[in-house]
Amino acid sequence: MGTPRLLFVHAHPDDESMWTGGLIARHLQAGGELDLVMCTWAESTPRANELLDAITALGVTRSPILLGYADDRVPDSAPGGPRFCAAPFDEQVRELSAHIRTLHPDIIVTYDAFGIYGHPDHVHAHRLACAAADAAACRSLYLDAGDPWQVKSLYFATIPEWMIDELAPVLFAAVPREHLPGTADDAIDLRLDVTEFLTQKSAAINCHRSEIDRSRTISMFMSLPDDLRFRLLGSENYQRRDLVPGGCDLVVG
Repeated sequence: MGTPRLLFVHAHPDDESMWTGGLIARHLQAGGELDLVMCTWAESTPRANELLDAITALGVTRSPILLGYADDRVPDSAPGGPRFCAAPFDEQVRELSAHIRTLHPDIIVTYDAFGIYGHPDHVHAHRLACAAADAAACRSLYLDAGDPWQVKSLYFATIPEWMIDELAPVLFAAVPREHLPGTADDAIDLRLDVTEFLTQKSAAINCHRSEIDRSRTISMFMSLPDDLRFRLLGSENYQRRDLVPGGCDLVVG
């Protein structure tokens, strides 16, 4: 097959740029098509506007799909709306399944089972993406949500141990190493060198100004020496789960 069609399922604005920005820019340069589902933050909020600027920096021309749930830790992210982790799961699976059946992605990209570093919204997004991929292919589920569609593979963004080893002394010096995340090298299926796209990726991250200002960790990360920051941002790492025999390669050529 040619270049696969991708669907990214992310929890918060900034995650698409920080964890998968290089892949997004690379895929679009290769002529691929993709869509982005953002699970939290409503359209009327500042971070939703920052998201539009960020994905534009990455080359995305299609509007993101905003599910509009509240960030687990920021109720104002969806005024009057339910927390992402607290909303009825079946309703969420139905909604995302309908998008899958409409968009026909070959691959869904989301977080690993630990949500990369354990954020409850990331973990929930992983579970939702997995459940919706299965549900979208089942003819007996959600009969009014479109014709069934079989996603071929899931790819889970993860953070390798070597990154944590480099970051720990400068960002997490007070935290015992055994309490920090990190995926072993032999558990990573795809290591993607995105250094060619660091300009776009860095610009996209910097569009999320309110989160950089709010988050001490992100602010400190973006202030790291250029060589270290570029080395970390230039590598994106994924685990792969095939849903059909042979699955689908994320990177073609």
